[in-house]
Amino acid sequence: MGEKKKLTNITVYRKKHHLNIGIFIFGIIFIYLAFSVLMYLTSGPVSVYEVRKGSILRDTAYTGFVVRNETVVTAPEDGYVNYFVTEGEKVGAKTSVYASSPEKLDFKTGDQDSSGELTEEEISSVLTDIQAFSDNFQEDNFQEVYTVKDNITDLLDSRSSQNRKAQLDEMLKSAGDSLKVYNASRDGIIIYSTDGYEGTSISDVTEEMITQNHHDTIHLENNTKIKAGDPVYKLITSDQWTVVVVLSDEMTQELAETKRIRVRFPKDNQTETADFAIYNTKDANLGFLTFDTGMVRYAKDRYLDIELILEDESGLKIPRSSVVEKEFYTVPEDYLTRGGNSQAEGVLVQTKGKANFQETEVFYRDTETGMVYLDPLSFQEDTVLIKPDSEETYPLKETAKLKGVYNINKGYAVFKQIQILCESDEYYIVATGSDYGLSNYDHIALNGEDVKENDVVFQ
Repeated sequence: MGEKKKLTNITVYRKKHHLNIGIFIFGIIFIYLAFSVLMYLTSGPVSVYEVRKGSILRDTAYTGFVVRNETVVTAPEDGYVNYFVTEGEKVGAKTSVYASSPEKLDFKTGDQDSSGELTEEEISSVLTDIQAFSDNFQEDNFQEVYTVKDNITDLLDSRSSQNRKAQLDEMLKSAGDSLKVYNASRDGIIIYSTDGYEGTSISDVTEEMITQNHHDTIHLENNTKIKAGDPVYKLITSDQWTVVVVLSDEMTQELAETKRIRVRFPKDNQTETADFAIYNTKDANLGFLTFDTGMVRYAKDRYLDIELILEDESGLKIPRSSVVEKEFYTVPEDYLTRGGNSQAEGVLVQTKGKANFQETEVFYRDTETGMVYLDPLSFQEDTVLIKPDSEETYPLKETAKLKGVYNINKGYAVFKQIQILCESDEYYIVATGSDYGLSNYDHIALNGEDVKENDVVFQ
């Protein structure tokens, strides 16, 4: 028989289990997603607001009484008057203002040359004004209708005046002594109406004069017969003018320290800056707004609608509901340092007699006091800081509150300090450009009380 083969004992070893890094990472992601979904399902929805640049204009409207330096010129004799100058124009001394005749004059209006028809350029200008008005018309700004109307009327009056003056010049050559020409006695703006308030000074103005907003105006027209001593025109002899308004007690208190104020005129949507003063009479608080420019635009008005611009700020516009207050530790700025394995900003924390660097975020720097604001959640209770390169220490005890909002750009709530410039009933305007504040298009929590620092927020 052949030799038998020797049997060998085979030992089976257990297979070693190697950690699968892919499964490990997947597990972490799964746990995070499960936690996030659970947080989303158990927490209420957070409304998001996108920060945009905007402005807040706070104004208050009044009807004011206008006081100017006005001189009424009277006719030296009876006669029919015809004017050379268009109302609202400025005249110099010796400028021919009107002609007086014993009989009514006959002006030609039939042919093209004498009718004062508009040129192509003037027609184009009128059409441009009308088109611009039509394109930009808004129902809440109906006053613009009257602005366009006045512009067209002034143009037509100017053309009519030019035509009338040309005909008057021709009549003067043949009329002899029957047609007399009267010149302006001094410089000024010509107005062909009177209302009895021409001699009024600012010290004469009363609450009744302002609030009645009613007065009898006499309009002086061409080819009208007047008697000797009757008003024939009015001259406004100074560019300085004053609008007087009645102020409430509340507004008087708010504007008590105001010396200059911006004013908007709804009539033509123009804005001027006025010197401002308040006089408290027995019956009312009167506000006096004195201007050095713009008088000619409102030379025909005795009562004028105005708006006092109390606030006009631009910046980032955020809802009031988003603003919260948060408490911070206040620390002298010279306790900040840089350390660790990076250039991150932080502080030195005293731990068992040693100084350990702790990275921390600065939420606000107060340049006036030299203090920085640090989040209390980043530190344990009774933490003591060590000043770099010194043995001085600073216990974290002093706190102060900052106003801010919760920025949720990264999916979790981060407090951002704000500087409020002005406010309305629903919104704040806050400063932009701060290293610790908001930027245009940031997303913030609409209701700041609904979230806390580092809350996960699903947008």
